[in-house]
Amino acid sequence: MASRLAVMTRRVLTTARSPVAQGFLSIAPRSLVVQSPTCFVRSLSTTMKPPKHAMLSTDKKVKAPPMVYIAGEEMTRYACDLMVQKWFQPYFDTTSWHYFDLSCASRDATNDQVLKDAVQAGKDIGAIFKEPTITPSALQVKQMGLKKAWGSPNGAMRRGWNGITISRDTIHIDGIELGYKNPVFFERHAVGGEYGAGWNQVGKGTLLTTYLPKEEGSPPFVVDKRDLTDDHNVVVVYHNPYDNVTSLAHLFFGRCLEAGITPYIVTKKTVFKWQEGFWATMKEVFDKDYKEKFLKKGLLDKCGGDLQHLISDAATMQLIRWTDGGFGMAAHNYDGDMLTDQIAQVHRSPGFITSNLVGKNDDGSLIKEFEASHGTVTDLWNDHLAGRDTSLNPLGLVEAMIGAMEHAATLDAERHSGDESKLQTKDQVFNFTTTLRTALHNTFRYGQGTRDMSGPSGFTTEDFIDKVAWRLGRYLSMQYDESPPPTLKEPDRKYRRNYDIDEEAVSAMFAKYDKNGDGFIDFEEFTRMLVKMNLAPAKAKPTKTPDV
Repeated sequence: MASRLAVMTRRVLTTARSPVAQGFLSIAPRSLVVQSPTCFVRSLSTTMKPPKHAMLSTDKKVKAPPMVYIAGEEMTRYACDLMVQKWFQPYFDTTSWHYFDLSCASRDATNDQVLKDAVQAGKDIGAIFKEPTITPSALQVKQMGLKKAWGSPNGAMRRGWNGITISRDTIHIDGIELGYKNPVFFERHAVGGEYGAGWNQVGKGTLLTTYLPKEEGSPPFVVDKRDLTDDHNVVVVYHNPYDNVTSLAHLFFGRCLEAGITPYIVTKKTVFKWQEGFWATMKEVFDKDYKEKFLKKGLLDKCGGDLQHLISDAATMQLIRWTDGGFGMAAHNYDGDMLTDQIAQVHRSPGFITSNLVGKNDDGSLIKEFEASHGTVTDLWNDHLAGRDTSLNPLGLVEAMIGAMEHAATLDAERHSGDESKLQTKDQVFNFTTTLRTALHNTFRYGQGTRDMSGPSGFTTEDFIDKVAWRLGRYLSMQYDESPPPTLKEPDRKYRRNYDIDEEAVSAMFAKYDKNGDGFIDFEEFTRMLVKMNLAPAKAKPTKTPDV
């Protein structure tokens, strides 16, 4: 029991990513399932307060650290506007946020200057939150009356911020079963591949791909030559820049090591020989800087004691089989896109996956852009416009907002290392984000979530945001209480004189019915236990009307 308690406590504490945040729990939630006696006592524990300087209230707003806020389109923009208004702005002065409207209408009106300005601001500041945007199709160009089909803003951002990786990780809510039981991390190489390809349609002839070196005196040479014999061909040319794979490797292995999960590298190098360099660089960094650390923590016990390579075909199968989670994968751009879509489906939906672009600035500092992995949710937007109720789950959007605020606070404190007020602001930001995450997750736990989680009785988009705002305010105000309110409960029976319960036997009985060993007994397990112990209440039998 003690080990299970330690695991549960560690899970809660590690959701906070600041030293001050790790020193307290905003609110200990009442679980929705029957727990073991030890865990049940823990779930009812009182609030552990943050230090006073990290507390917030609506009486005096905190000046939010500078970050770039990129607004997008449709339902996600509507929901984000509500969340900023009701969750963030009551506690923070957000005038230092640099706001850019990347809707198609705004991009069209500025001839895409707004995108260029947003990219430059992101490079200058280093912390970015981005709402989902639309890359207009030919049909949408006509529908919106645009001048042209503007290109993908994500591509411009990856280039402008020297993109290294797109980190896509599973989001978890303790006590709620999703697809993977434990975290799954994914690093998707942010540049190269099919996304930046040049192409054309050609007929019969000869195709030459020629490389012209930049160095003077180095002769050009033919990379590929092929004779085309079909009348109709599509020629595609792309490359994969590998200079930043070393940085990707350090990011990936460092994150896996900190989280205690096992890393894997995914390529199709058996067929695509040019992918060998990706694997070779990742393995070299791992062997030099990380292997001993992973071995010491026992994170390679299940994979032969070494970093493992997976062919992409095998990775697709393992993603379905390894539902216990606790692993990470790194892959090229296109493979990473496809495989993370699969992870999203296993883990319920794209709304339960993060999507964070990590780049590197000229001074070596990391640029981090946070967004949800899903789109603008057009179907709900159409319902909203038609006056129908909607129920958007904002979990991915909120994680992105939280990530951007935390990175902005961290950068601001680092850039003003001697300024105590910046350190205080950082602690206030992390207190807020930790408490917001707790309020959000508890709202789901209490059965007050959106309809994708709570069924037809779930809250609408607006009601859910209001409920989280109420709970967030309640949790933050409780931090000011000098002492936690008393908890009324039945006195522990073990202190009675006639207490003669064999606790080891009780523990063994609990383990027998806790089939998945997670320290909880859910309704199904509880029912099975009562039936086997012949304690389950029977249905009332109908009373027979006597014959007259």
